[in-house]
Amino acid sequence: MNRTAECNRKTKETNISVALDLDGAGKKDIHTGIGFFDHMLDGFARHGLFDLRVEVSGDLEVDCHHTIEDTGIVLGQAIRQALGDKSGIRRYGHCILPMDETLALCAIDLSGRPYLKFDADFTAECLGGMDTEMIREFFYAVSYSAMMNLHLRIMDGGNNHHMAEALFKSFGKSLDMAVQKEPRIDGAWTTKGSL
Repeated sequence: MNRTAECNRKTKETNISVALDLDGAGKKDIHTGIGFFDHMLDGFARHGLFDLRVEVSGDLEVDCHHTIEDTGIVLGQAIRQALGDKSGIRRYGHCILPMDETLALCAIDLSGRPYLKFDADFTAECLGGMDTEMIREFFYAVSYSAMMNLHLRIMDGGNNHHMAEALFKSFGKSLDMAVQKEPRIDGAWTTKGSL
């Protein structure tokens, strides 16, 4: 089964195109106009082993909010579309990821029920051209658009760059685990009959 998706979204604030291959090799081509955000999405794709293409034209003359939030919406749509009926996937994924002094936790349930629990206290207002408050907004947009239960926590930290990067990398590794095929399961892994 080809687990790929191409999603587009155009508003008065942003024009976004995302192509995703869940069974890729970590190849990426990312251009959001925000260097630090590109760096974060690169870490997500590389460590999740997803092929990811992101092309964004946003109203950065206003600020980074619409570009980052809307990219999260479209990435979430692509994840959901690429998963199809979720037949035979592990459904759950988790990762505790160290990055120097930082320790990040991510846990995912591809349940079809959106929820975000986010616990990360950044001390810097901005990393490059990315407001740190937008990290939560990005993951909120992804979780609700993809219909996933997503928990993210900085268990120990210090350097704000490391904290952000550890969250994105652990998200990639957790999602990679959750979308893997489980050969012992036929159909969706739920008592409800569908996810």
